[in-house]
Formats: sequence, structure tokens, C-alpha cells
Amino acid sequence: MNRNHQTLQRIFMLTAAGIALGLTTGCHHNDKGVNPNSLSPNPDSGIAAAPAAPTATLTADPLVVDLGQSVVLNWSTQYANVVTIDGIGVVNESGTQTVTPSNSTNFHLTAKGDAGMTEANVRVTVRVPGTPTVAESPTGDMGTDAAFHQNVQDAFFDYDSYDLRPDAQQAARQAAVYLAAHPAIKVLIAGYCDERGSAEYNLALGENRANAAKTALTAAGVAASRIRVVSYGKEKQLCSESTEACWQQNRRAQFNLDR
Repeated sequence: MNRNHQTLQRIFMLTAAGIALGLTTGCHHNDKGVNPNSLSPNPDSGIAAAPAAPTATLTADPLVVDLGQSVVLNWSTQYANVVTIDGIGVVNESGTQTVTPSNSTNFHLTAKGDAGMTEANVRVTVRVPGTPTVAESPTGDMGTDAAFHQNVQDAFFDYDSYDLRPDAQQAARQAAVYLAAHPAIKVLIAGYCDERGSAEYNLALGENRANAAKTALTAAGVAASRIRVVSYGKEKQLCSESTEACWQQNRRAQFNLDR
């Protein structure tokens, strides 16, 4: 009876040991650690990547020009929604544009994007010819009409515009030198237009052209009290042909001795 009891006890112990071994093996079957790849963002998860900061470059060719010459601006940007250049306005993200600066200018570009803003600059130097000197004359010397028109030249304008072109600005500076040497001279500036447009519109445009020429003279040092303006609009045409060459002659601010 004791022998049978010992045999059953031994069988029970072996069975218990086997069960314990199976449980231990099962506990380590799925213990493989954390997969680092499971923590990486899923490209299909719908989470958008952070926007990139905008970049910009701006160049000018050439960097140094004489007054009246043109310059080609060239710019390129990335990751920008709005690109502007001072004096030009909103432009494409990349492009070129020809400009004719009337004086040395620092061109400034601003590029704005979802991730901020960046800027680019380029400076163009404009060389202005040396101002000629004129010998002073006696205070009461009015000079001659020929000498006056040789040194005080008319200003010409583009169609439907009263902005002084670079050549007219340079002429105004030269005229100021002559007028400074002849302080007795007073100037009458008459504004003219070509034949296109209404008489009322051209009278106003002619006055604006005459005033633009007056402003250029005063900026160059001529006293405003020495200058009088009048507008003839499209009356008193210098040239009567309906051609661009003729119209250009009529679009002018004409300088005369105001006796």
C-alpha cells in the first residue's frame, strides 16, 4: 500500500513539473520587445508635414549704369505665397523685369509664405553726368532767347502721363545752373498735349505737365517765385500730323523767357 502511494506521489510531482515548464515557456513566447518602427509617423496617417520656410534671391544686371540706362532685375523664391518688390508691387514667385532707375536705388524684395517671411536686396548705382558750369552774368542780364533755349530745354512726356522722364530731369538740372547764373530771368512754362482726348482733359493734363517741370526746377534750386505756368492743352499744336513722332513733339512742357 505504501509502495503504491509513493508511485502515485511521484507521478503527481512529474505531472506538476511538466505543467509548470509549459507555463514558463508560454510566458516568453510573445516577449519580443518594442518595435521602434511602430513609433514612426505613418505617411498615410493624414498628418501634414510642417511647411518649409520661404527663400529668396534678387540680382540686378548691371549693378552700375549711367542715367537713362536700363537694368534687368532677376529674382527667384521658394515656398512663398506672396512676393513683392518695392516700387514694382506684387510679382510672380520667380521672374525678370527691366527697370530704368532715375537715381541710385536699393531694390527690396519680400517673400511671404506659410512658415514666415524672408527678404532680399540689391543696390543699383546710377551715375549722373557732371553738371556743366556756366559763367555768371551781371544781375540784370536777361541773356538772349537763343542762349536761353540752348540751356533751358523743353521737357517731353509719354502718352497720357505727366511724369518727368530721366532725360527731362537731367535737362532741368542743367537749366537750373543757367538760371542761377542769370538771376534776373523769369520763366514761363507752358504745358501742351497731343490732339487725342477732350479739350477739358488735355487742359488739366497740360497743367500737370507744366507743374511737373516747375517742381523739377525748384528741386534743382530755382526759386518758385521766378516761375509761372500755363496750360494750352491740345491747342497751339507744334506739329499737326497724326503720327506718333508728331504727337511726341506736342506732349511737352515748353520753357520761355517770361518778360
